[in-house]
Amino acid sequence: MFCPKCAAQNLDGASFCRVCGANISLVPQALAGQLPAVVDGQPAVPNGKHEKEPSLDGAITVTFVGVAFLVISVVLAFSAMGYGWWFWMLIPAFACLGSGIAQLVKYKETRSRLSQPNFAVQLPPIAAPQAASFPKRNTGELLSPPASVTEGTTRHLGAEAPTRHLDS
Repeated sequence: MFCPKCAAQNLDGASFCRVCGANISLVPQALAGQLPAVVDGQPAVPNGKHEKEPSLDGAITVTFVGVAFLVISVVLAFSAMGYGWWFWMLIPAFACLGSGIAQLVKYKETRSRLSQPNFAVQLPPIAAPQAASFPKRNTGELLSPPASVTEGTTRHLGAEAPTRHLDS
């Protein structure tokens, strides 16, 4: 497999180029035409987590859970029972409130994006260059691949600096 950045030959199944360090893990999938789905420049499943579509019901539910935690923390603050730990009830209260508001904003954003008409510009297809327009390649002048990054580092680490010995 060759690196698309520096054209160095790498082992099949390698994740990074041995010369320039570029990420080449998707090259075999690209050559086979089986790239993962991408939505708006981001993978369809970010970090392996499945995000569900934001809903108005979920946003309202999480917001009211946050309000409930806030009310409980205020009640505990003014009662003798929750003297020391009422403050810690504010953490889930504000977390739920923030999450609910974020879901509400996402919901409104997706609704407005879906309601707007899509004015995609249709570009004419680009004609592929003819094979005759490429210059002839002289295969007699094949160059040796550049040295590997790891090989150079290993050679550099192999030369030890002189050690100073302190005699007492």
